[in-house]
Amino acid sequence: MSHIAVRVNGLGKRYRLGGPERTTTLREALVHAVTSPARLFRRRTLASGNGQTHPHIWAVKDVSFEVRSGDVVGLIGRNGAGKSTLLKILSRITDPTEGEAEIEGRVGSLLEVGTGFHPELTGRENIFLNGALLGMRKAEIDSKFKQIVAFSEMEEFLDTPVKRYSSGMFTRLAFAVAAHLEPEILIVDEVLAVGDAAFQKKCLGKMEDVAKEGRTVLFVSHNMAAVQSLCRRAVLLEHGKVVTQGDVQPVIEAYLKSAMAVGSTAIAERTDRAGDGGVRLTGLRIESADREGIVHTGTRLRFTVAYESDRPLQRPSFYLTLCDMGGVGLFRFDNDSVGGLPSVIPAKGEVTCVTDPINLTAGRCYVNVAVSRGGVLEDAVDYATYLDIEAADVYGTGKVPTRETVLCTLGHAWAPG
Repeated sequence: MSHIAVRVNGLGKRYRLGGPERTTTLREALVHAVTSPARLFRRRTLASGNGQTHPHIWAVKDVSFEVRSGDVVGLIGRNGAGKSTLLKILSRITDPTEGEAEIEGRVGSLLEVGTGFHPELTGRENIFLNGALLGMRKAEIDSKFKQIVAFSEMEEFLDTPVKRYSSGMFTRLAFAVAAHLEPEILIVDEVLAVGDAAFQKKCLGKMEDVAKEGRTVLFVSHNMAAVQSLCRRAVLLEHGKVVTQGDVQPVIEAYLKSAMAVGSTAIAERTDRAGDGGVRLTGLRIESADREGIVHTGTRLRFTVAYESDRPLQRPSFYLTLCDMGGVGLFRFDNDSVGGLPSVIPAKGEVTCVTDPINLTAGRCYVNVAVSRGGVLEDAVDYATYLDIEAADVYGTGKVPTRETVLCTLGHAWAPG
């Protein structure tokens, strides 16, 4: 039986609101990171009555689980569930407030775009810097250098300072370094969403290769299809706590049931949101745009999004993404692509989006909604609500296509050759 690569016991991280936190210097972080291949982080609960007056929030609380060497484990949960905080603790970026995490082996982390890169150094120099931070010797980095560059497809920009890279370029190089320098444990956050579809597929394939080599992978994603295909086990987090863990399929099902419950919650009351908060989404209504009023295969949809802000919205962009039960995006609707909204809209109001006929077969879908202003994401709510699509005889033949056999329909005609 394989040994335990990651053991987490009663782990918690508490942040102070409205007051300064103790910071760790770069020197302290580097010394802490490379002193031993087996690292143990412990913190005891802060004593009560210590005179602190600032309010606190627990990003992670009483989290416990084990990961065996060679396992591929997905960490799933909605925004604000504590996934990224947990990975930062395991990557030795953040100290826990309480509990302990024991990690056996060298860790390679890809948590945020550009983490561990120096903006003034070139891509070539950052490959060696990042490798050194992962505990690699120069000879090891030299032996993998060509593979890293080839995978990243960044050879043309290798001698350019990374401060001039786009977020996608950062992602390509950072992932290539983390995956090719052979850490015993690879930790990957949702950062892969930054890259294009082809590169995301390439990265998932590389993580599958890493797993087949017997190395351990901790993977955070909102894409349940990717989690299901890559991971054997999963841990579901909600509000910083472990809800369930075990084989990947039952955990994903628990996550989707939880998302279904959240989908029925008024969007204004949701706390698991992303964005700067300058604009707040306050309502989302979905209805048929056709006369019969029933949403079925072939129905046009009307989305009504309510919002409010402290000032008029300049260059507003609204986004609606229709997703399947696995979290895979099926359709995306945004005014950036098709126009329709003026360059300035009132500080409070509603916008509507009417679609062409939706050709999805009968079943349940989820809707993610977001708004940006001037190119800055202001508010985003995943699984904002759900939509049940009814079956329909879309071809007029009496034969109704079902989701068991096909996801979408498309008009077509047959004729003898």
